[in-house]
Amino acid sequence: MLSKVHSSAINGIDACIVVVETHMEGNVPSFHMVGLPDNTVRESRERVISAIKNSGFTFSFNRRITINLAPADLKKGGTSYDLPIALSILSAQGELSEEKLEDFVILGELALDGTLRPVRGVLSSAVEARKKGKKGLLIPYKNAKEAAVVAQGLQVFPIQSLTDAVNFLNNVLPIDPLKVNLDDIFSQQQSYPLDFRDVKGQEHVKRSLEVAAAGGHNIIMIGPPGSGKTMLAKRFPTILPNLTLDESLETTKIHSVAGLLSPGQALITIRPFRSPHHTVSDAALVGGGKYPRPGEVSLAHHGVLFLDELPEFKKNVLEVLRQPMEDGWVTISRASMTLTYPANFLLAAAMNPCPCGYFSDPLHECSCNPPQIQKYMSRISGPLLDRIDIHVEVPAVNYKDLASDMDGELSSLIRERVIMARKLQTDRFKKERSIFSNAHMESREIRRYCRLDNEGRIRLKTAITKLGLSARAYDRILKVSRTIADLAQSERILPEHIGEAIQYRSLDRQLWLY
Repeated sequence: MLSKVHSSAINGIDACIVVVETHMEGNVPSFHMVGLPDNTVRESRERVISAIKNSGFTFSFNRRITINLAPADLKKGGTSYDLPIALSILSAQGELSEEKLEDFVILGELALDGTLRPVRGVLSSAVEARKKGKKGLLIPYKNAKEAAVVAQGLQVFPIQSLTDAVNFLNNVLPIDPLKVNLDDIFSQQQSYPLDFRDVKGQEHVKRSLEVAAAGGHNIIMIGPPGSGKTMLAKRFPTILPNLTLDESLETTKIHSVAGLLSPGQALITIRPFRSPHHTVSDAALVGGGKYPRPGEVSLAHHGVLFLDELPEFKKNVLEVLRQPMEDGWVTISRASMTLTYPANFLLAAAMNPCPCGYFSDPLHECSCNPPQIQKYMSRISGPLLDRIDIHVEVPAVNYKDLASDMDGELSSLIRERVIMARKLQTDRFKKERSIFSNAHMESREIRRYCRLDNEGRIRLKTAITKLGLSARAYDRILKVSRTIADLAQSERILPEHIGEAIQYRSLDRQLWLY
C-alpha cells in the first residue's frame, strides 16, 4: 500500500511543500525513514507509534514500512512531521480515506496520547499552502490563529488530537474553519506598556531619538551610569510608526520560525525590541548554528536592537554587525545550505564614556587615566561607529528634573511628528528602489536630496576640518540634516539643521580620547 500526505519544511523564514510518502509491504517487520531527516524527525517514530496505539487505532508491526520525505535532497527538521507521518501510515493501512488528503497541508507534533502540540513556522507554511493552491491547513489548535491571518482562499482547521484529524478526514467529525478579524487583532494588541512621558529631563536625548526614528537612523548614547540610557532605549519603539500588515506578517514569520510566538498568538503587532546580553556569541547575534536559526538581528527586524554596554561586547561579535546594518539581511552559509534572514533593524546602543563611567561627569571624579579611556573607546571600531548616524551625550539627570511633578511629552505625540516626516520621505523616494527612509540613501540620492546653501556648506566644511571626520561621517551628517529638515517640514536643509546634525557626532570629537 502507498499513501501520500502533504506537509511543509522551513527554509530560512519561507516554507516549501514536503510530501510524506508511506509504503507498506511484506511480512518482515521494519520501519525505515528516508529523505534527509534529522534526529528530531527520526525520533518521531516512537511518538507516532505510541500516539496511534493510544488513540485506539491499529499499527501493523508485521509489515515493512518505508517513509520518504520528498524532496529527498532537502534537510528536514523539527517535530511538525509527526501528524502527517501518522496519517500517512493510517492511510496506507486503510483506516483513513484518501479523498481529502490531497487538498490539505498538515502539520503537528504528537504527544504519546495522541494530542497535538504547537509547532514552529506555521505562518510560513500557510503562506506557501495558499501559494500552491491548497484548500486547507490542518494544524494544532494553538497555532490556528497564527495561520488564519493569511487565510484568504485558505481554510484553517484547528485540530486537537490525532483522533480528531482522522475523524475529520473521514467525514465523521465536522470542524468549522477558523476566521480572525485583523482589525480587531491590531486594535487590541497595538499598544506599548512604556511611554516617554515617564522620562524626567533629558530633552535633548529625546530629541535625538525622535530624529533617529523619523529618518531610520542608528543611534548611540554615551553617559554615566544611572543617566537613563536604558530607560530611553526601551521607549524608542514607542515613537516609531505602527507596523503595517506586511511588516507584521514578515516579523511574525521570523518569530514563528524561531518558536517565540506565545500559544494562541496570531500576529506581532508592535515593533520588536531585542536586548541581548554582552556575552552573546556572534552566531546568536546574527544567526547560525548546526541547524541555522535566526539571530537577534533578525528577531529585531522592523524593530529595535539595543546593545547596552557596547564596548563590553566581544570585538568579533560587533564586527559581524556591519554587514546586516548596511544590507538589511543576513546570509548564513553551510556546506549543505545557504539561508538568508531579513535584518532591517534600528540599532540603539549605549555605553559609558570610560571604564569607571564618570569621565566628564561634574558630580563624580573619574578614576581612569587617558590610556585606559583610549583603550576602552578603541574596543569599538571606526567602521562600526561610522555606521551609527547619531552619537548623543546623556548627562546625569539633575535634582530639579527628578523632583519635577510634570510628565514628559507623550510617545503618541512624538510618533505623530515621526509619521509626518516619514510620509515626506515616502513621497520623496517613491520612484527610488529599496529606499524607504533617509538613512537608506546612497551617494547618488544624497547629492540629489541633500543640497546645501553656501552658509550650510561653510558650516559643514568647518566641522569636517576641525573634527577630522571620514567621508562616511560626512554622508551621515547630510542624511541626519535631511531628517531634521523633514521634521521641521522644510524642503531646504538650512544651516541650523546642519548645526544640529553636527552635534550628533559626539564620538568623533577628540575630547573622548583624553
